[in-house]
Amino acid sequence: MPHQRRVVVTGLGAITPLGLDAESTWDGMLAGRSGVGQITLFDASEYRTTIAAEVDGYDPLDHFDRREIRRLDRYTQFFLVAVREALTSAGLEYTEDDPEATRAGVFVGAGFGGMGSFIDEVRLLDARGPGRVSPTAIPQIIPNMAAGLASMEHHLLGPVSCVVTACSASANAIGDATELIRRGSVEVMVAGGAEAAINEFGVASFAQARALSTRNDDPEAASRPFDIDRDGFVMGEGGAALILEEREHAIARSASILAEVTGYGMSADAYHITLPRPGGTGAARAMTMAIDDAGILPSDLSYLNAHGTSTPANDSTETLAIKIALGESAMDVPVSSIKSMTGHTLGAAGAVEALACILAIRDGRIAPTVNLDNLDPECELDHVANEFREAEVTHTISNSFGFGGHNVALVFSRDES
Repeated sequence: MPHQRRVVVTGLGAITPLGLDAESTWDGMLAGRSGVGQITLFDASEYRTTIAAEVDGYDPLDHFDRREIRRLDRYTQFFLVAVREALTSAGLEYTEDDPEATRAGVFVGAGFGGMGSFIDEVRLLDARGPGRVSPTAIPQIIPNMAAGLASMEHHLLGPVSCVVTACSASANAIGDATELIRRGSVEVMVAGGAEAAINEFGVASFAQARALSTRNDDPEAASRPFDIDRDGFVMGEGGAALILEEREHAIARSASILAEVTGYGMSADAYHITLPRPGGTGAARAMTMAIDDAGILPSDLSYLNAHGTSTPANDSTETLAIKIALGESAMDVPVSSIKSMTGHTLGAAGAVEALACILAIRDGRIAPTVNLDNLDPECELDHVANEFREAEVTHTISNSFGFGGHNVALVFSRDES
């Protein structure tokens, strides 16, 4: 049902394997461009999987000075870059003595946080002893520091927090931030996520779990959600941030409104540490909750952004969940997974994919699932395969599921009076 305090999106920022900002990322999605290639961040030649979706062309010196770079994990850098772009695009700026700053906060979602810094510091400890560990090691590692530093840089004096729910983390961050605005605690929230886990330990761990694609000789075709030849997900990295704002507050300052956050649902599978609950009932509950929260019917949906990881278990189970939640409308709602292009950005995925939903509403274009050449019969839906689709997009739903049985769904809608 409609909420008394409505929450709209007034700014976007992103840095992904498809682009160094939100618009170039979106252009890459619409072009169906793969961001997957051979790993360059470390020597992966002896690994089962040698491919990933890295942020290409990123130079930290374009955003931070050398002293800052030494103290900021790559994960934190990505989030700060995305936040800067999002606030600029929203036309928002705060000062320390600004009373409005106490009504603005930031939530970040992450799966791992500063994993790269953790590995580096442990190596240093082993090689050179405890006296060589950096005094800033802990701030580099802990995942909440991205939100803390964003609040410091932009004088956001309201609620600041971090959600760590694996691959649903940034979707949770967006939903939780929305609820803060709805209940009147704040007027503005920066919400999103980041991840930078393409390193020796991250790749080795997922590879040992047999979760990663081993299509090493054809990286651009490796991530293929819903395709019968899929063999695992491709690791990605990056970050994205949304500016969420109470609608009347946005209107009062003549902000450009991109979309409205109308629905938020979450549930637990309570089944397995990595596998989804067979039958998709847990994920379906989150979707149904989000649709009900938005006050719409499944038939009102114009687009469904699937979690769509390109793993055998996830894609078929998510298809069942979609059919449960959408019922008779399941075959009528266009579906795509941008992970086919960005790889799986883990804790950042929910925020990156929220961008795809919001800009689909703005532009009337739905990004495709690339590499969907041979649809798995168990995944039959109205897939937007290989090329974007022109459509009038009024309501979208985005799915995010995480290890541990976390299920999150967000509904974004066209802003209407």
